[in-house]
Amino acid sequence: QVQLVESGGGLVQPGGSLRLSCVGSGSISSISVMGWYRQAPGKQRELVATVTSTSGGSTYYRDSVKGRFTIFRGNAKNTVYLQMNSLQPADTAVYYCYAAALGVDYWGQGTRVTVSS
Repeated sequence: QVQLVESGGGLVQPGGSLRLSCVGSGSISSISVMGWYRQAPGKQRELVATVTSTSGGSTYYRDSVKGRFTIFRGNAKNTVYLQMNSLQPADTAVYYCYAAALGVDYWGQGTRVTVSS
């Protein structure tokens, strides 16, 4: 079992930045991938970015955030961050931390990001 807790959401103006944090607990040594999904009002949840637990940490980004968002792991293996720059109103959503461990997907409760002037 893995538990995930997100923080760092909030209200930001277009063009601004936020950093989301996620801390995992439980069977963290079994985590192979951590990442972030988001769900905007009235839309399906979508994958934003992932990073593997392998040395060097292979990353993936959805096209709409490439060059603006950066995902990275902390020194502790149970943390993952999402640095979001040049935020746009279209980035408004609830952001969920995600972890995959031994074939099981885990989710945090979500943190809301609102981009508005």
